[in-house]
Amino acid sequence: MELIDWSYGRRYQIKALFSRFPNSTVIFRSFPSYYFIYTVRWSESDPVVKREDLEQMERILNDMLGLLENYETRRSAVFQSE
Repeated sequence: MELIDWSYGRRYQIKALFSRFPNSTVIFRSFPSYYFIYTVRWSESDPVVKREDLEQMERILNDMLGLLENYETRRSAVFQSE
């Protein structure tokens, strides 16, 4: 999956489109040092979005913004690996 396009929205949000879901807009919100998915405006013409897809989208966007290390060391990721 690749990031097709993205833009800043209002209130520290980013709108993004991904190659696997080209008709669905993914809205990210800012946490202090990384971005996470807030909502997906899903289109019926795209496949159903799974949890693994959401995690991959978060990794792609945070990597592009240079925040991947912050994303990977977030508190919830630490608890998931235990």
